[in-house]
Amino acid sequence: MTRSTRLCLLAAGAFGTLPLAAEAQQNPLAARCSQLFTFADRALSRRSEGGGGPNLMVQGAGVDCQKGRYEQGIRELEKILRNQGYTVPPPN
Repeated sequence: MTRSTRLCLLAAGAFGTLPLAAEAQQNPLAARCSQLFTFADRALSRRSEGGGGPNLMVQGAGVDCQKGRYEQGIRELEKILRNQGYTVPPPN
């Protein structure tokens, strides 16, 4: 993967989480969704070369959060984390 491709992917990921982060400051469910998405995305994504990329189940739950379906997104993220052997972090 070239340097410019990596930079584009990083920028796309950062801009994809901006609306979620802005809304999280106003709504506790949005904040929880953002917290779990960030944790799951970091813990379950394989970002090394040839590693397979982001976990699509986590990304799908993140879309639920972005579209305002917070309960569904939270439920799915908690389920994904538990199934992978992670302890779900307490709310901030």
